[in-house]
Amino acid sequence: MSRRRRVGRGETLADPRYNNRLVQKVINMLMQDGKKSTSERIVYDAFEILKTSVGTNDVLPVFNKAIENVRPHVELKARRVGGATYQIPIEVRHDRGMSLAIRWLRAAARSRRGAPMSKRLADELLSAYKGEGSAVRKREETHKMAEANRAFAHYRW
Repeated sequence: MSRRRRVGRGETLADPRYNNRLVQKVINMLMQDGKKSTSERIVYDAFEILKTSVGTNDVLPVFNKAIENVRPHVELKARRVGGATYQIPIEVRHDRGMSLAIRWLRAAARSRRGAPMSKRLADELLSAYKGEGSAVRKREETHKMAEANRAFAHYRW
């Protein structure tokens, strides 16, 4: 381990079109092989599809509500105590919850088949906005598992 000072986390700059850091984070997490312009086009096209399907001109509240519906509040961490491994529920920090939500939305959009990525992302965001879809289901499963393992919460340290 280095004896020099620790490097702080770099802040994500806001995206140019919507002036929003969360949109830029989605663009960065969607990017493959360093192709940021392709990722930007996918996200912005998905927002245009979302505008027409929701019927509003401002898509950011819909996007924020979709992310908030997917964001987990607790997660499970594996801890070895004695010879056994326990799944211990731990509260999730806000920034980690946002990262998990974006990751789950990305995975759910990629797992859909038969449409361009912008359409799949828009469909997943719309279903997350309504409180359904596979990304929201993933959050519900995580919360159920955490509730089932609540008895092991005293092993948290």
